[in-house]
Amino acid sequence: MEEQGKTFDATDLRILAILLKDSRTPLQEISAAIKLSTTSCWNRIKRMTDSGVIEAYTVKLDLARLGYHDTVIVQVTLDSHSDETLYEFGRALESMPEVLEALLISGDYDYFLRIAVKDTRDYERLLRERLYKIPGIRHSKSSFVLRTLKKAETPLT
Repeated sequence: MEEQGKTFDATDLRILAILLKDSRTPLQEISAAIKLSTTSCWNRIKRMTDSGVIEAYTVKLDLARLGYHDTVIVQVTLDSHSDETLYEFGRALESMPEVLEALLISGDYDYFLRIAVKDTRDYERLLRERLYKIPGIRHSKSSFVLRTLKKAETPLT
């Protein structure tokens, strides 16, 4: 793997795999697992953080335990592709915490949204009160996720 002219080796990838499983893994445990001194291990982590390979340390939430039992995939087509329309659509989505992910895509639709909702009534409310009030939406198509077969944040996992 290479990032901005810097090469990352198998040891770096092993460190990243450990951090992906649990970003709170103590440095001593990471060092022991990869058979490297804590100083060398820390230097590698710092280099990957400074170069932007490690963007953030975060937590994964079980959305169902928080009451969000359903995930909806929404494909959206906009009326216009002007910079202003795209900007305003993006701003509107940022204000909607239920929207977990928004991707600008190629093909028949313009956007692919992943939305967390409590149930179908919650989704219907979200459509009426928030999503369909965003100017410029020409068409949307919704699909409820029945089961997640694989979920990875990176090809390393």
